[in-house]
Amino acid sequence: AEGWKWIEVAPDFAYGHAFGLRQLRGDAVPMTAEEEATLAALQQEADDIEAASAEAEQLTDEQDARMGEIEAAIEAVNDRPVAFDSADIAIAGAFVSIYRNGRLQVERGFVRAEDEPKVDLEEQPVEKAVAVQPYSNCHDHGSYSVDGHGDGASAEVAEPEEEPEEDGIKPLSDRLTSELTAFRTVALRHALGEQPDVAFLAALHALALQAFYHYPSDTCLELSVKSVGFGVQAPGLKDSAAAIALDQRHRDWAATLPKQPGELWEALTGFDTDGRQALFAHCVGLSVNAAFDRYTRRPKALAHADQLAAATDLDVAAAGWTPTVDSYFGQVTKARIVQSVREARGERAADRIAHLKKGDMAKAAERLLAGTGWLPEPLRTPGHAMPEPTEPATDLTDVAEAVENEAEEPIEPAEAEEAEAEANGPMYPDAFDQDLEPAAAFAAE
Repeated sequence: AEGWKWIEVAPDFAYGHAFGLRQLRGDAVPMTAEEEATLAALQQEADDIEAASAEAEQLTDEQDARMGEIEAAIEAVNDRPVAFDSADIAIAGAFVSIYRNGRLQVERGFVRAEDEPKVDLEEQPVEKAVAVQPYSNCHDHGSYSVDGHGDGASAEVAEPEEEPEEDGIKPLSDRLTSELTAFRTVALRHALGEQPDVAFLAALHALALQAFYHYPSDTCLELSVKSVGFGVQAPGLKDSAAAIALDQRHRDWAATLPKQPGELWEALTGFDTDGRQALFAHCVGLSVNAAFDRYTRRPKALAHADQLAAATDLDVAAAGWTPTVDSYFGQVTKARIVQSVREARGERAADRIAHLKKGDMAKAAERLLAGTGWLPEPLRTPGHAMPEPTEPATDLTDVAEAVENEAEEPIEPAEAEEAEAEANGPMYPDAFDQDLEPAAAFAAE
């Protein structure tokens, strides 16, 4: 009904489902006179309630309930719908899903790469691409190559035939333009290398273009930033505290930056140092890929992820991860479940659940480890010691009996797969017990 080129509908979308798509930035629909009057009346009623309760120093139950209703109504009025240009709607689409509170969620204005409008060429002579040798080779060869050859020396190029002189000034030839701009490129490299503040601004500009506009051609810097999606995701990743905070910060920056990429440089020059550094950190953070991939194996990259985790003092438990049947216990062997309980709750708790079936054991472990801050090896930060084992407040016998009395639900792996897993050892390698960083050891499996 709204005219979008495409619509994708699902009960829920995985985290990062819009990675690689440019999101349009529409304009908030201004309030009508009626809405402004409604907002003023709600605010006045809230002020009257606060004034009436000033002497009592607290609200009555009725006043408190009404204040909640007023706050919700004010938030609904201030949450303005966004209007998009009809030309943008014709090339963009929307995702329709169910929000975690059960309400309909519509994410509008995403443009796929194949639907991006073609960039009009400037009405100027087209410059040929200039290939320049890496800086590390320039001292050896004494020059840069501007003709695409890799030996640092200029290849022989046939001299253009002289053309008869004509009245007026003709445009520069492509060859001369390439020579001049190659010299300018080297001079710019040297100048930028001597001015760290400008270099930082230029790098920030290049990264922000890609993070918020998907127009890397608007910069002369050959820098790139990628934000990869995840083929395998932990349950609840989209609704985790870290994911929600990250997405909100990105939306806040998107609202702060200008709509047009051509206006970005001027906007960044107006930022103070703190603002530039905060945006730079956000853009660089989007490029992090610390995910294990059984096919590509990146032990050195994951070792660097350990270094970053230590440098940022990362606490994945504080970021919202908790061990549950779905997120962990249902996917590992019984021996590893018992080990987890032993590390978090001590030997007695581990012995108490050792006799349980796999499903009951996973449920009991989830209850026992709730709120302990315990983390499996791939989530631990080097230098961060796990909390000392503590006895649970709930009686261990009660926990075991409670899960045994519940109707057991199927848990993967099935019994046959579990037997094979037990025979092959734990899910994670014994390399964790060696003197290796956690994530790096995981990648070396």
